[in-house]
Amino acid sequence: MPWNDNANPGPWGSPPPQGDDDRPPPRKPGGPNRGAPNRPDRPDLGDFGERLSAWLGGIFGGGGRGVQPGALVGIVGVAVGLWALSGFYVIQPNEAGVVTTFGAYSRTESPGLRYHIPAPIEGVQKVAVTSLQRTDIGGVAGAEVPGESLMLTGDENIVDLNFSVTWRIADPARYLFTIDNPENAVKAIAESAMREVVGKSEFAALQNTNRGRAQTETAELMQKALDAWGAGVSVVEVQIRNVNPPAEVKPAARDVQSALQDAESAKNEANAYLNRVVPEARGEAARITQSALAYKEQAVREATGDAARFTQILDEYRRAPGVTRDRLYIETMQRVLSRSNKVIVDAKGASAPIILPPDAFKPRAASEAAIRGLQPAAPTPQAQTTTAPQQGAAR
Repeated sequence: MPWNDNANPGPWGSPPPQGDDDRPPPRKPGGPNRGAPNRPDRPDLGDFGERLSAWLGGIFGGGGRGVQPGALVGIVGVAVGLWALSGFYVIQPNEAGVVTTFGAYSRTESPGLRYHIPAPIEGVQKVAVTSLQRTDIGGVAGAEVPGESLMLTGDENIVDLNFSVTWRIADPARYLFTIDNPENAVKAIAESAMREVVGKSEFAALQNTNRGRAQTETAELMQKALDAWGAGVSVVEVQIRNVNPPAEVKPAARDVQSALQDAESAKNEANAYLNRVVPEARGEAARITQSALAYKEQAVREATGDAARFTQILDEYRRAPGVTRDRLYIETMQRVLSRSNKVIVDAKGASAPIILPPDAFKPRAASEAAIRGLQPAAPTPQAQTTTAPQQGAAR
C-alpha cells in the first residue's frame, strides 16, 4: 500500500485531526526570511520519516498482526536471488579455479566466467598456474638457517653454494590439498637434492666444468621427489648462482685455485708443443722414408739395367769374341783418353833431346774425378797438339 494512504490508519492508529489550532504560526515580518521572495516550503524530513515508518509497519504487520505472507515471500525471494548471484566468478587467463563441495575437491575450472553453487555448498580457490615462482636457497639475508648453503663435496671440501629454483604449479588440486605448505616443501627438496649432487662432485669441477651437469641432475632429482609426493609442482630450472669456499678459508682457496690455473696453463702449453712437434716429426719421418724408397727404386733399376747390358755384351762376345774384344778395347781407350792429357812428339830430324814442361802430364782435378768415378767430367783440352806423321809416342 502507498505510504501516504490515509485511509488505512496503520499499526499506530489514525493520525490526529488537523484543526485550526494545529496550523503553524505565521511568519513574523522581522524574521530571518525578511525581504526574501515567496518560495514553496521545503519538505519536512521528520514527516517523511514518520510516513516511511508507517509504510514499513504496514508491511511487517504492525499492531500485533504479524508479518504479512506477501512481504515474507518477497524478502525470501530477494535473499535467495542475491545468494544465487553470488555464485558467479571470473577466472583470469593465468589462473585455474579449484571448486570444492563441502570442502572436498570437486573439479577444476578453466579461465573465463564460471558459476558454482554458492557457499556453504561449494567454494572456489583461484591458483596462478602459469606464473613462475622462485625459491632461493643460501645467500639470502635474514635466512632462517644461515648454514643451509654450506655443503660437503665428494673430495671432502666444504663449499658455500647459493642457488635458486624456478617452478610453477602443474596440478592445482594436488598443489592445494596434498601438501600443507608447498613452498617449504619445494625448498626442502631442493636443498636435499643439491646436497646429494654436490656430495658426488669435486669442488674444482663445480666451480668450472661440472656446474651445468649439477643443475640438471638437481632438477631431475627434485622432480622425482615432488612427483612421488604428489605435490603438483613442475620444476622449470635450477640455477647455481655462486660457488665459493667458506669465508674462513677463502685466501687459502684462492691460492689453490691460482696454482691449479697455473698447472692447467702449463698443461695446455705442453699439449700445444706436442701437437706442433709430433706432426713435424711424422712429416720428417715420412720424407726420409720416401727418399729411401726412391733411392732403393733407383738402385734396383740401375742394377737391373747394368745386368741387362752385361748380358747383351756377353751374348755378342759369344757370337764374335775377337770383334767384341776389339770393340770393347777401342771404346775403353776412347773413354779413357778423352779425359786425359795427351802429348804428341814428332822426333823426325830432332838432334837434341826434347824437354817437356813439368806439368805436361800432371792430371787435372776433373780428370782424376772422372777416372775415379766420383763424377763425370768434361773432356779436358790437349795440353799440346802437334800435327805430325804417324810416328811418335803417345802417353
